[in-house]
Amino acid sequence: MRPPGASLNIRSSKHEAADASVKNGAPPLMENFNTPMWQIASQMAICGIFLIAFIAALDLARPVLLPATFAFVIGLMLGPLSAKAERSGVPTIVTAIVLWLLVVVICYGVIALLATPVLDWIGKAPEIGNIIKARLHFLDGPMSALRDLRNAFLPEKEQTGAGVDLVTFVQPALAIATPAIGQTFIFFGMLFFVLLGRSRMRRTLATGFDDHATRLRFLKIWNDIENQLTSYLSVVAVINLAVGLGAAAIAFAVGLPNAIAWGVLAFILNFIPYIGALIMQLILLGVGLVTFPDSAHALAAPLLYLGFTTLEGHFITPAIMGQRLTLVPLIVFLALVFWTWLWGPAGAFLAVPLLIVALVVFHHVFPKRVPTLPD
Repeated sequence: MRPPGASLNIRSSKHEAADASVKNGAPPLMENFNTPMWQIASQMAICGIFLIAFIAALDLARPVLLPATFAFVIGLMLGPLSAKAERSGVPTIVTAIVLWLLVVVICYGVIALLATPVLDWIGKAPEIGNIIKARLHFLDGPMSALRDLRNAFLPEKEQTGAGVDLVTFVQPALAIATPAIGQTFIFFGMLFFVLLGRSRMRRTLATGFDDHATRLRFLKIWNDIENQLTSYLSVVAVINLAVGLGAAAIAFAVGLPNAIAWGVLAFILNFIPYIGALIMQLILLGVGLVTFPDSAHALAAPLLYLGFTTLEGHFITPAIMGQRLTLVPLIVFLALVFWTWLWGPAGAFLAVPLLIVALVVFHHVFPKRVPTLPD
């Protein structure tokens, strides 16, 4: 039979053993969480939580952040022009109005050139769907096998037809690509105020830092971002203009209707790395299938455009842009995937400019140190 004070003696003996272990140098269990490994893990967890919250905030604030980011990036691209005009004695308000009107005219011209053919093709959507279905009849066998395989895993109560309805594809695309009235107002309004208050905003942000070295680094980062974005916009715009002219010439030579519209569309889509050329090839293939009676003639335009863009992407663009604006293709692709996933097609246009901004800031904050070679 256990004595009445046995349990108390056991507890006291445990405490005495713990005190003895502390006196002997063995740390308690809670002190293990103060080791460098646990501190690094906690810091990584905090950074991960912040990153997730930041991405969620970007997604939730997309209706406001997307046009505002577009306006700010374009304002930075036009910053060197504004600075040059200011050094020449042109008033800031005049420069801002001229550059703002230039952007408005370009946007209006693109919309005017694309509106008529787009509305025309949308009106012919049922007819176009039937024509494409008839031309692609050789895909009925593989598509039927895929449907049977899908129904084996995910059976459907009601089978739907296999017709191609372009309206179901065009309407969501237009709903995404066409900005709302509020977003358009945010874009043009913020663009004007960014152009108008560029110098004051730059000066205010620089004076917000305490020491002179940090102010100087901020000004260098700002100037480098503006110069890099301006170089990117000017060089890529010239290259894409040549691509648009080439696409229009191909469409005209092959016999596609609305050759100018396809050239403008190629100019716009080529701002999206990798994916833009692929989308243009699919568009030319669809237009060719609808326009021409035989499939061989329909393949002429996309194949010629594929050869032209391959020549441009592998030889012409690297030779013109040089090493200064060369970006790692994997990083460009990951940025394209991320911003397209987060902000849709508009994010695809912002992927490379935002990547340039991030790389410029990274190179200034973490400068590359050239190792010294031994004698």
